[in-house]
Amino acid sequence: MSKIKVIIADDHELFRNGLKELLMKHDDIEVVATVGDGLAFMEALNENNDIDIVLLDITMPNMDGFEVLNELKSTKAFIKPIVISMHDDGNYIAKCAKSGAYSYLLKNTDEDELIKVVRIVNQGKKYFSPKISEKMINFMSDQRVSENILSNKEREVLSLISQGLTTKEIATKLFVSTRTIETHRANILKKLDVKNTAELIKKAAQINLI
Repeated sequence: MSKIKVIIADDHELFRNGLKELLMKHDDIEVVATVGDGLAFMEALNENNDIDIVLLDITMPNMDGFEVLNELKSTKAFIKPIVISMHDDGNYIAKCAKSGAYSYLLKNTDEDELIKVVRIVNQGKKYFSPKISEKMINFMSDQRVSENILSNKEREVLSLISQGLTTKEIATKLFVSTRTIETHRANILKKLDVKNTAELIKKAAQINLI
């Protein structure tokens, strides 16, 4: 029986080594290499062209996980990426899925789940747990709503608010009265269901409005 050949790409050495030890307990899995950043992964991939799976962290130096995913997608590499991250934000999950990840696991995933996912993905199937899928779907739903929730002028005002401009500065820039800008700001707060500028910026960033 041929083994599932894996590369681990993560900038935390202790996590890499622990993951390697865990995977090596299973006879059908072979860890070919462990690397600390995306560039080192691409080099390892060039040296080993029969890799089945990369267990990929998102936050890495030199070349992060998103860049690796995009590179693999553009080169049509046969390797199947499984993202392992501490980020459980729907934005990260959706972005990884769109960029070609076959699965998305959190770093607190237990051993049984990890091995199950490695074997499923090795068969060419994508796997996202119900919890991860829900986060991704919720984000994508919010994003679709956000695309139409604000008018073009309100989006313009929001962009300037996020840049730290005052009401008077925005009014001058857009050649309107401060009262008009105050009306736009009030409407934006109401539509996004937030109470102040800090909450507004946070919410707008979460749903990709800024």
